[in-house]
Amino acid sequence: MEPIDTIVGTMLPLPRANIDTDQIMPKEYLKRVERTGYGQFLFHDWRRTPNGELDPEFILNRPEYRNARILVTGPNFGSGSSREHAPWGLMDWGFQAIVAPSFADIFANNCAKIGLLLVTLSDGETRQLTRIAEATAAVEATIDLAHQTVTARSFKARFEIDPFLKHRLQNGLDDIDMTLHNEANIDTFEAGRPEFMPHL
Repeated sequence: MEPIDTIVGTMLPLPRANIDTDQIMPKEYLKRVERTGYGQFLFHDWRRTPNGELDPEFILNRPEYRNARILVTGPNFGSGSSREHAPWGLMDWGFQAIVAPSFADIFANNCAKIGLLLVTLSDGETRQLTRIAEATAAVEATIDLAHQTVTARSFKARFEIDPFLKHRLQNGLDDIDMTLHNEANIDTFEAGRPEFMPHL
């Protein structure tokens, strides 16, 4: 997992509420055994016309947003099933951060495990940021994790984040890394166990 310090990139506005994980990553694309390559299926049904062709009007298909790194969206993002493939697809597409008024809990936990930064702003702040992103295509924003701020042109807002999660994201620590930090203690514990008991 890559450490996060500052994320600078184009914002992609998708102001819809209650976007669930089946809309983010439809169930028919969950059969792959790899954890990569899901970006091509992101918002699959929304990105296509009824005859299966890419819809040039849908924002992800517009060339000026192809390299967007920050998704600005509506409340309760990531609701629905707990599929990990939804954050995998968002990250594989190229998103490094998502800004919304609220996120589904399980989705937020899955994002934390892979280093996809979720930024919670108020509903009014998110709408203001959306208006900036919609006014002119390919507007850049800066998310400073250390100072917990989001800036874009004249907009600036501060967000809250759990200190432990912030530490993990800033240092690029996944669950395995966190376990290995206690490797010496684990070795000491194992060495003190009786021989008849199971060992790692």
